[in-house]
Amino acid sequence: METFAFLKIMNNQIHSFRSIAAAVALAGGALLAQPVSAQNSPDRVSVNLSDPARPAFIKASMVNGGITVKAYDGKEVIVEARTRNEEREKPSSGPKRIIVSTTGLSIEEENNEVRISTESHARTIDLTITVPMHASVKLRAVNDGDIVVTGVDGELDVDDVNGEVDLNNISGSAVAHALNGHVHANFVKVSAQKPMAFSSLNGDIDVTFPADVKANVSIRSDRGDVFSDFDVQLQASAPKQEVEDGRGKGGKYRVKIDKTVHGTINGGGPEYQFTNFQGQIYIRKAGSPK
Repeated sequence: METFAFLKIMNNQIHSFRSIAAAVALAGGALLAQPVSAQNSPDRVSVNLSDPARPAFIKASMVNGGITVKAYDGKEVIVEARTRNEEREKPSSGPKRIIVSTTGLSIEEENNEVRISTESHARTIDLTITVPMHASVKLRAVNDGDIVVTGVDGELDVDDVNGEVDLNNISGSAVAHALNGHVHANFVKVSAQKPMAFSSLNGDIDVTFPADVKANVSIRSDRGDVFSDFDVQLQASAPKQEVEDGRGKGGKYRVKIDKTVHGTINGGGPEYQFTNFQGQIYIRKAGSPK
């Protein structure tokens, strides 16, 4: 669909990482695995960064399952993976069910970049990642799980095909997409010169910025309305036209007028894009009543 040409199915974006088993320590002791004794207890690994004085960069991809990232005042990256075992009716007699809760968690750390994957193609697995406050993340999920990030200060690149995206009390910048769910974000502070983009096909986009944010905004919503607490100054210029003239080569003449609305907030700044198809767009000012 032309409206969302840039939203490709994330199956083509799930990265294949060369990784090591999470239960085995890396040379130099970078990974410290914790013992697991009970069924369905999470696989848990603490990762020492190569240089704790620098921000971490976390990459995680899931085929089936959700990803939760939360910031804390620490220097390690702590990863927990838990199999989501569905409740099933217990047989009155016969063999008892043995719960298979292995996750196939794999982690690789190099130069402060932490790559995380699981065998979520085989069963539904949920990841919980605790990171130092100053960190950047690149997160991908496809089925049966939401992506939730809380308290992180850095660059966020988040994409969920069949789940929701919630970014809570974050700082820095974000590129957030949800094909079939909402995108909600609440910024405590923004990076002054970083562009951002928020998009969804079938869900609302609801983003709250500090009252003093400065931005150029590009807004497109095919079947939904747009609301804002900010005094958005819309540009009076004519809509952008794309002209293709192939008549001299046996082709045809084509004109397309862009439906995107352009404006500024607080005098303008970096580009913020909001693109939606069937949902509403809310651009909120922090402190304004909802």
